[in-house]
Amino acid sequence: MIDFTKLEQYRENNRIEAKKALGGLPRSIWETYSAFANTLGGVILLGVEEYMDKSLHTVDLPDPEKLVKEFWDMINNPNKASVNILSSKDVSIQEVNGDHIVVITVPRADRSYKPVYVDGNPVSGTYRRNGEGDYKCTSEELHAMYRDASVKTQDMLVLNEMEMDVFNSESLRAYRQRMRLSRPGHVWDTLEDEDFLVKMGAAGIGEDGKRHPTAAGLLMFGNEYEIVREYPQYFLDYREEYDDTHRWTDRIISSSGDWSGNVFDFFYRVYNRLQLNIKVPFTMDGPYRVDDTPVHQAIREALANCLVNADYYGRQGLVIINKRKEITMSNPGIFRIEIDAAKSGGVSDPRNGAMLKMFNMIDVGERAGSGIPNIFRVWHDQGWSEPTFLQSFDPDRTVLSLPLSKGDDKKVTIKKDDKRAPAKTNMQKRRIIEYLSNQSEGRVSDLADMLGVSTSRVKKLIYDLIAEDAITAEGSNKNRIYKLKL
Repeated sequence: MIDFTKLEQYRENNRIEAKKALGGLPRSIWETYSAFANTLGGVILLGVEEYMDKSLHTVDLPDPEKLVKEFWDMINNPNKASVNILSSKDVSIQEVNGDHIVVITVPRADRSYKPVYVDGNPVSGTYRRNGEGDYKCTSEELHAMYRDASVKTQDMLVLNEMEMDVFNSESLRAYRQRMRLSRPGHVWDTLEDEDFLVKMGAAGIGEDGKRHPTAAGLLMFGNEYEIVREYPQYFLDYREEYDDTHRWTDRIISSSGDWSGNVFDFFYRVYNRLQLNIKVPFTMDGPYRVDDTPVHQAIREALANCLVNADYYGRQGLVIINKRKEITMSNPGIFRIEIDAAKSGGVSDPRNGAMLKMFNMIDVGERAGSGIPNIFRVWHDQGWSEPTFLQSFDPDRTVLSLPLSKGDDKKVTIKKDDKRAPAKTNMQKRRIIEYLSNQSEGRVSDLADMLGVSTSRVKKLIYDLIAEDAITAEGSNKNRIYKLKL
């Protein structure tokens, strides 16, 4: 919950919207409802105004009960809102400094309800949140939400206009060889290639009764020039940036023409490069050296996760950047579930479920939702800075950062005998709350850079703010994420 005793310290951002509402229920409330539901959720405050300095202050609503009743009447009207995703606990009347305000907490909508739109028209009535404002969704964003809302994952589609000759024979041969090593004697091993592809979900029966590739099969085993017929924005890009004087020192791209350009081959070409950046301890298992560490396994999991959760219709392609001290994996499309749920484990909702099954058959990837928690656990065990996920919109994009070292702790500290320390402390706390209002989340290093103090100082300030119930912590080590407590 927002700490209403410190309301003036909050700012409108991508999770908070303030409206005076003295003239009744604002018409723009429905745009904000749609925007919060289609983005990350948020809180609408009725009876709160924003001053010139961006601070928030209450005004006394003359009849808050009437506003609440009017809101419930309208949100349950399908001509106003396409769906009501709120429960009774999400709308309440609060007394703040003697003033009465209405607090409406809008959760992030489940993908099956999206797009959440208003006024009966998804084209003109679908919104998202960006910074402190609502914006009308583009047709690209609208189509992405409809694709994700389907019960079937995107890659299960049978491509009726494509023939079975789109598959790269060398990719399929390499995959089958890996499957023999992972699952010797499997019942599918003796099947002809076309029968094998059908069993794998890489091909299916089309509207004409004949076999055609599925989207998953095309992406995994097709040739790049065939893939872009279905996915015009398809582009896979791996870069090594070991030298700051060059944009990249090595690069693998799907459109080069000297290899298949498909997802399966990209996975192994990129993983073979990434593992060279990992120090392997000398460990023996009997007479054999063990070269596959938990870090190797976690990186394979992260790379597979990036590939199976990508929206290949989306813009800007899939980009892997390998630096000496950090690996970043960026794909079009946002998480189909809350990031917190994915990090907690036990929940799995991949965008391309058939592709995940294909990776599972060669012992890559997890179906039980344990892959992402395992990545965080391995990084914690290594003593490295915690991995971070960042989601952005328009275009939709997810970025996973995997630091390969500990964080830096070198900043200027406040002297203990500084008589102005209490005032400085309060000022710094206010600035942290303002930062988290504007940015929605931050790490210790972000806050230290913003304040120009040491990370140990920031940790002390954060400890106080958590004790004051103003912010919350997510994560398990020193580089965890901090957010305002809404």
